[in-house]
Amino acid sequence: MPIKINIMIKDIILEAEFFDTPCARAIAGALPIIAVPNEWGDEFYFEIPVAETLDDTATTAVKVGDIGYWPPGNALAIFFGPTPMSKGSDPVPASAVNIVGAINGDASILKRAKGATEISLERA
Repeated sequence: MPIKINIMIKDIILEAEFFDTPCARAIAGALPIIAVPNEWGDEFYFEIPVAETLDDTATTAVKVGDIGYWPPGNALAIFFGPTPMSKGSDPVPASAVNIVGAINGDASILKRAKGATEISLERA
């Protein structure tokens, strides 16, 4: 069963969900999370207190609105547009991520949050 969450950054609150996978459940178990987001094109990523490995959902084929877990950095990645590795409008992560969730609605609104110094995730 998906776990509903809220993502808050600057003046934006987005509804999202974590999927029913072991990695996503581990991340949900660490909520609430408050972090300083890094930017890589139209992707926010930040270290979280979860250490997982790649799983059956691991891919580099992500879409705008996907939420991924990046094992090399113990990081959560939120994709809202092209990244430096993109050849089109779809984001491309630096390397494979576990797909752990998705934003409900228009993730491209996060472009307005670039330069943010804090992002927080909590259960809805």
